[in-house]
Order: sequence, then structure tokens, then C-alpha cells
Amino acid sequence: MQAKVSILIPFYNCSYVDQAIESALKQDYENIEIVLIDDGSTLYLEKLKPYKKKIVYIKKENGGTATALNLGLEKATGDYIAWLSSDDLFMPDKISKQLKFMLENKLDASFTNYHIIDKFNNVLFPWHCKRFTSITEVYKEFITTNVINGCTVLIKKEVFEKVGGFNEVFKYTHDYEMWYRLLSKGYQMHYLDDVLTKFRTHEDSGTSRYQNEMISEMRMIESYYRPQLIQYIICNL
Repeated sequence: MQAKVSILIPFYNCSYVDQAIESALKQDYENIEIVLIDDGSTLYLEKLKPYKKKIVYIKKENGGTATALNLGLEKATGDYIAWLSSDDLFMPDKISKQLKFMLENKLDASFTNYHIIDKFNNVLFPWHCKRFTSITEVYKEFITTNVINGCTVLIKKEVFEKVGGFNEVFKYTHDYEMWYRLLSKGYQMHYLDDVLTKFRTHEDSGTSRYQNEMISEMRMIESYYRPQLIQYIICNL
């Protein structure tokens, strides 16, 4: 029996949400569920109407992406979790290729490379992530920079059950905190050298609008986790 994969789509007033849903629906892997968490949206709700019967739709009060992801984790019934931002896109073979890679290598978590696209879906920067040949390279690079794009990950749901959900204190960098937490606790995030996600850059994205807040949160996260990560590398790699 095929493993089930839950694709979580947090949504808040994003005009690209229909494209994100379409890319999830067009996966060539059959056993998936799409869980869209509406984080109190007031705009672009009409774009959801054609998909309501094809997805799991959850409505909540606005609380931020981490709260939406955590609710999605709670409601998801899959064996594996993927995260798709409502302005990004999955390649049609995203789930099938990444899950095959993980099953063949008996992995709990993985991430891939990605293209950066503009608001018209044109590729601006292909293969934007650094490419790795070993888990040791991933760890050493992560000490100085976040090499993991959240929408490229695929993670066993049981991992979240063991380490907990996204830290809702970090409104903009909850993903960064999660990867640091997993890596420092020995949950190795292995790199698959393929482009399976398109990450959209646009003027309304959180990455564009909240740079100062993100930098402040990242410094807090790094000051706490970096010594732990270095210690793990010294003792285990």
C-alpha cells in the first residue's frame, strides 16, 4: 500500500493560491491529501470555490503561518508531510520523486533544490540552492546560512509528533527554528539533487516585506541553536 502524503497549504490573502492548489492536484503520485488552512483570509476567497470538494479546507482566525501549519499537522492524516506556500508551485513529480528517494534510503526528512520565479511564473534564478553531496556538507553549511527552503521538504509525520510543531513565537522564521531543532536533535535532513519546487518572489511576499523582523528572529534562533548544532557535528559527523 502506498504511503499517504499530506500537502499543507497555509493561506492568507494570497492571489496565487489557485495556482498552488492546481500544482498540488496535478501530482503524479496518487495517495495524497491537500489540507488548505485559511488563516483568516478576507481576500481571494473566490479562488478556493472550484477546489472545495477536492481538498480538506480548514478555516481559522488569523494567527500567522506557524499557527496554520500546526493546525494542518494536527488535522493531517498522511504518513508524510509536505508544505506548499500559497504563492509557490510544486513540480508534477515533486512527491513521487522525493518519496522514492526517502523510501529507498530509509530517511525521515529531506529537502531539494528549487527555482526562483517571478509573478508571471518566469524562472529568474534556476537551481537557487547550493548543491550538496553529503549530510556532513548540509550540517556545516547550515551553521552559517539557512540552506533549506520550507516548501522543498518532505518529512515523516512521526518526526513532528516527537519534536513538536512549529514555534509560534517566531512569526517569520518558524521554519528556520524547526530545521535547526531537527538538525541539532539528530534528525538528519538529506538533500535530493533535483528541482521539484518553484519559489515565487514578489512585492507582497513576507520575505520581501519583513526583512528586519526576520533578521532579528534569526539572530535569536542562531544564538540558541548554533552551539548545539556545532556540538552535534563534533560528536557525530
